[in-house]
Amino acid sequence: MVEKESFVSRFMRATGKVRLIFGPAQQGSLDHPMTEENKALLKSQQEQEKAMWETVTRADGSSYIVSRKPE
Repeated sequence: MVEKESFVSRFMRATGKVRLIFGPAQQGSLDHPMTEENKALLKSQQEQEKAMWETVTRADGSSYIVSRKPE
């Protein structure tokens, strides 16, 4: 009896064929400086996340974060 090929095997075979046509994925440099637009976006995202969480410090000095309650 012939075993059925797994989904992962079929997927990998299909992506291998696509890679033959389109080539490998291109990757940019990771060490370039951030643009001003990206810096502003990162800062706004950090502010939004900061507003969602609250840091609680225990008596022993350890800390953890909890979700802020909506007001």
